[in-house]
Amino acid sequence: MTAQQKQQSLILDRTQIEQKVKRIAYEIYERNFEEQELVLAGIHSNGYTLAERLAAQLQQISPIKVQLLRVNLNKATPLQEPVKLEPESINLLNKAVVLMDDVLNTGKTLAYSLETLLLQNPKKIEVATLIDRHHPRYPIAAAYTGYSLATTINEHVEVVLQPDEVAAYLL
Repeated sequence: MTAQQKQQSLILDRTQIEQKVKRIAYEIYERNFEEQELVLAGIHSNGYTLAERLAAQLQQISPIKVQLLRVNLNKATPLQEPVKLEPESINLLNKAVVLMDDVLNTGKTLAYSLETLLLQNPKKIEVATLIDRHHPRYPIAAAYTGYSLATTINEHVEVVLQPDEVAAYLL
């Protein structure tokens, strides 16, 4: 066992993460049942992986057409490179958008993503996150949260979304 493994605490296991994603899907459907189409914009990489799982759940429980959009940005230095949306062919004009990330900490990553989305004039943008750490520095709040966790600013939350391991850890 490595020193890092000794110091990490399991927050959510695979089953719990799947339950959280399913619950978020129901909440999104409940608040957007009148929409014909919904765009799930996931922050690359874990936010996009969660958006894919969320899309699968929404397609099982609702008639809403779901489109996936990958939001690529440099999280460490977001001003050095432009935020890119893939595929570029998705038009957000007058559409409901749910911006998804794995962990909401300060809100910086989501805040920098908003400008690019807002330039396409969506009908509304809501934020969904698997884990909300509650250290806001930017005016970003999640409309949908899987798990709310009080942490110190020095602690770190790591979400693993691999085929052989799905879990969230507090480091």
